[in-house]
Amino acid sequence: MLTSKLTAERDDDGFIAQAELIATADSSIDIGDLLAPAGKTIDDLVYANSRTVSWKGKRPTNLNDFDKVGEGIPVVSFFTGCGGMDLGFEAVGFKHTAAFEFNEIFCKTLRLNRPQWKVFGPPYHSGDVSKIDEVVSSLSSILKAPFEGVFVGGPPCQPFSIAANQRFSKAGDNFKRVGFEHEKNGNLLFDFVNLVIEFLPTAFVIENVPGLRDLDGGQQLSIAIGRLERAGYTVAEPNVYNAADYGVPQYRQRMFVVGSRKPGEFAMPEKKPHVGSGSVLSKLPSKNAFNHDTRNHRVQSINRYMRLDYGQRDQLGRVDRLDPTRPSKTVIAGGTNGGGRSHLHPEIPRTLSVRECARLQTFPDDFKFVGPTARQFTQVGNAVPPVLAAALATQLAKSYF
Repeated sequence: MLTSKLTAERDDDGFIAQAELIATADSSIDIGDLLAPAGKTIDDLVYANSRTVSWKGKRPTNLNDFDKVGEGIPVVSFFTGCGGMDLGFEAVGFKHTAAFEFNEIFCKTLRLNRPQWKVFGPPYHSGDVSKIDEVVSSLSSILKAPFEGVFVGGPPCQPFSIAANQRFSKAGDNFKRVGFEHEKNGNLLFDFVNLVIEFLPTAFVIENVPGLRDLDGGQQLSIAIGRLERAGYTVAEPNVYNAADYGVPQYRQRMFVVGSRKPGEFAMPEKKPHVGSGSVLSKLPSKNAFNHDTRNHRVQSINRYMRLDYGQRDQLGRVDRLDPTRPSKTVIAGGTNGGGRSHLHPEIPRTLSVRECARLQTFPDDFKFVGPTARQFTQVGNAVPPVLAAALATQLAKSYF
């Protein structure tokens, strides 16, 4: 029986047996149902070209590598998501003061992992930054202006994102990056700016996709920066940074705008050599690991995936097999109604689990994401890599505190 041959070592004979089994199976059934009689799972499958390259370099940077230079500086976050920025600041020694997040599932993730944090969000608070009066009232109960700390915020980025607009027809109204014309999300940047001006934190960080910097020739972002400068802030030039340059095993570009009421000059640390995705994916999470439910692909999908070479794309499913010697492609969040389309594992012909995507994002393995799997992918894909946030927080502390 062909399934018995799947116990062979991961070599050509093993792949031939696998290919024969899959080729003769009903292409519409789940791969798990096909493998179960042999006592196997999808993680026992291989590519035609497997384990011919591997990551042999250094491990990626993790949160424990950072010195506590923050020394208890208070930080408040807005549009917190699942807390990628917050974890980075925490690792550097900043003191978490408050977080505002309007999505109840994301709030559950924050409260589960950090029950000591003060999270303003459902079901106890709207968490909606656009409700300025409500946010000001909540913050006024725990801090006073001028606030001797940091405000950080990443207004929802979809109106400015190229990737988001690629999901729409070019003939549709949504194709062009509507940016600041978006009825709500396009104005959240200015809501954040107004909160900075209201409470006058010592420093602030605006985080977003690169598209925010370039939209309308930079005119709208310039208006926001102008308001901050008139309020007494010196604002550094908006810059786009690649997470892969700072120890994250993933290519991911994010834009940061940093400003302070104190003298100082902000600059990111020196770039590091890139780290391959294999550094965090070569060892599988344990079977009981949080958020490691893998997708049960159809046989027809596996039949295509297993023939891909390193770095090659499956055009039908629009997924890429990762190369373990290079940083991963960007982990994406997906749209409002669906989770991100994760990449293919370097050595197993399946998409990555939420836990594996979280590793590429530098979340610790003990950080749990709650909600349906699609919403878990959304949380991971929307987040700032905590290690990138920690690198920025380190320089912020050194520059202004």
